[in-house]
Amino acid sequence: MTEFADESICIVLGTRPEIVKLSEIVGLLGPAAFVVHTGQHYDPALSDVFFADLDLPAPNLHLGIGGETRGQQIGSAVAQLDQILRDRTPEAVVVQGDTNTTAAAAIAANANEIRCVHVEAGLRSHDRRMPEEHNRVITDHLADLLLAPTEVARTNLLAEAVADERIVVTGNTVVEAVERLMPDASERRSLVARLSQQSGEFVLATFHRPENVDDPTTFGAILENLAAIPLPVILPLHPRSVERADRFGLAPLLDHLIVTEPIGFPEFIGLGAESAFLVSDSGGVQEEVSVYKRPVIVVRRSTERPEVIGTFAERIEPGDGIVAIAKDWLGRLDAIHSELAALPSPYGDGTASERSVEAIAAMVGSERSPIGS
Repeated sequence: MTEFADESICIVLGTRPEIVKLSEIVGLLGPAAFVVHTGQHYDPALSDVFFADLDLPAPNLHLGIGGETRGQQIGSAVAQLDQILRDRTPEAVVVQGDTNTTAAAAIAANANEIRCVHVEAGLRSHDRRMPEEHNRVITDHLADLLLAPTEVARTNLLAEAVADERIVVTGNTVVEAVERLMPDASERRSLVARLSQQSGEFVLATFHRPENVDDPTTFGAILENLAAIPLPVILPLHPRSVERADRFGLAPLLDHLIVTEPIGFPEFIGLGAESAFLVSDSGGVQEEVSVYKRPVIVVRRSTERPEVIGTFAERIEPGDGIVAIAKDWLGRLDAIHSELAALPSPYGDGTASERSVEAIAAMVGSERSPIGS
């Protein structure tokens, strides 16, 4: 394998999912990693705590783009990253997922003729209403190395005329993150007890997507449906969602739920593993449940993770269907848990980060090929 020079691989991240999913890669790169945090998630509960949870050193640089509009975030990040990359000229820039940070870093890398690596490439919802879909497509078509988590993702890329030699199927790095950071059984029971609940007798929910929390009717319907589930519902609420609930006059609906502040990644997956099931609009949760074997009701117009639909997940738009699915699952919960326990995760065997670093090393050790070749 190619030996990396110190701080020769620039890792650009800005949100909780990116921190989680790039943590193992950062660890494997060691001193070769130079980490730039854009600050897209600017609340310490959504950023700093994850570096501590994942035993990562503080980022080398912090850009502070949080709190702006999408266009402002991308523009500011591109401008700042452009200067950083011109000054440092790393061997490669590594990005993950579908955030404003991801797209901005890919643009900046391309502008400086620095090779870009896209971790979790090839996901597609085929829903142009999603800003994340545009970020994914932009990044995939600028990247030199596309690390696809599944064969479905690889097929998506090939359908868009991405050259096969630029694609490596690695699995998803979330698998090893969940396996490494999952609290043991006693710690999980303590987490549940602190919330005055019993294992297997509560629901864990999370909502943050604009399509769900930016419309008062939609957000109100979700909260009413969560309250109608015949089990206690724990709802760690994103600061943005809290603000929307207050603005829309929906705060009284929160009284029927167990609302908490955002919690760390190990605590969240620990609660998820002890729950009856989950209800969420998170893409990451759809992947994580396939590792700890719990079902999730996905409340979204579309999903870029079809690999779990029909097994670990069922997708539905906001409405009374949430309660109907919940009641159906509760009537056969033991059987569902047993069935899922026997299913392998579609996202790989927990070696995605190792495969990703090997692919990056192979790329860095080769001569650069023009993008699109």
